Amino acid sequence: MKALDIIKEANQSLLRNKLRSFLTILAIFIGSFVIIISTAINAGVNDFIDKQMESAGGEDYLEIMSTATSDSINSLMNGEVIKEYDKKSTNQSDLQITDEQVEKARKIDGLQSIDLMTQFQVEYFKLEGFDKKYSSMGFNLMPRGTLRMDLTAGRMPNNDDETTYEILVGQDYVKYFGFEKDEDIVGKKITLYAPETLKCSMTGNADDCTKPVELTIVGVQAPGVMAMGGARINVAAMNRITDINYAGLPNEARVSVMATAQVDPDRIDEIKDKLAEIGLTAMSIEDEIGQIKTFFDAMLTVLKIFGGIALVAASIGIINTLLMSVQERTREIGLDKALGMSNGRVFATFAIEAISLGFWGSLFGIIVSFLIGQAVNFVTHETILSSLPTFQLIIFRAVDLISITLIIMLIALLAGVLPARKASKKDPIDSLRYE
Repeated sequence: MKALDIIKEANQSLLRNKLRSFLTILAIFIGSFVIIISTAINAGVNDFIDKQMESAGGEDYLEIMSTATSDSINSLMNGEVIKEYDKKSTNQSDLQITDEQVEKARKIDGLQSIDLMTQFQVEYFKLEGFDKKYSSMGFNLMPRGTLRMDLTAGRMPNNDDETTYEILVGQDYVKYFGFEKDEDIVGKKITLYAPETLKCSMTGNADDCTKPVELTIVGVQAPGVMAMGGARINVAAMNRITDINYAGLPNEARVSVMATAQVDPDRIDEIKDKLAEIGLTAMSIEDEIGQIKTFFDAMLTVLKIFGGIALVAASIGIINTLLMSVQERTREIGLDKALGMSNGRVFATFAIEAISLGFWGSLFGIIVSFLIGQAVNFVTHETILSSLPTFQLIIFRAVDLISITLIIMLIALLAGVLPARKASKKDPIDSLRYE
């Protein structure tokens, strides 16, 4: 009997008890569907994040904070909201980056520049051509270095000229102010009104204690992970705004818990270690976006575990299905062996029957997963992911589908070993007498 004949016979045997075979295949389908969908989501998320990292550059960029700040953030992320009071560890001054630490950092070989991100405030802003005042939410720093944003128009802000104030805005500015094209807002002037904190505390009237800082809109950000967080102003603009905010106040009032640095990308790990020695924690773009990947990977791993549990249950179903089949076909097995079929051929027939159950279950899992995946991609693009047009939530990769199918078929084969071995060991005389 040829291998093709064995495969054909094995699949025909599955049709002898259609309901039992269907239920077994259904169990395999459920497990394979969960694993395929979670793997495809993982591929979609990682593909989007990898593209964002590739387009963002920033190989020479580090974001720096005190070790105490980093520990506090990690504690919150780990759910440690409440813990025993310790004056030393709770001291707010430990969260700040000190002048002494900055001076030591500047002496590190390979660290080219460091900019303190002093907390700054903007009361409101006005856009050229519009008379109204607008709420000042989401102005962040565009640091020095090769960090870049995907743009739909214009260019990145200039950080080389300390007298040039520039800003990068998001597409929400274009839509809100009614510009037809992203290019139409480039070149417009936007005036940020920065409050003098000390003066405002005495007057109580924002109009009497704010100073204008005029910036030029030089580009429009494309939607993406790096674009989240609003508009980006250059270092010169940030310094000017903080000078206004802290006018008349002592230098100690300027609190900085974050800093950005431009470094030699070839020495980035060495620089991180040296910063750690002076009580500073540094993160690269890869570190920051990597945390997002880790979060999604953890969630999807849970789904894969549930899929694996379903496959274990399906394996028990395969064993039961084939044991019942061996029992029902005892006389047939005896006749085949009496006519000269070897134990190996009998074993192969039932083993391939098990593999077929795994194959059909995984195949239906692929088909249903693909159909649902396409529908989910369409719906999410039209709704929750409409602002991220390049984000395809579910991506099916051939290598993943083939790998999952082969693994499921292997699991099915292992589950079918016991029934196949039992069939191959049957005595032909006893089998022919079986009623």
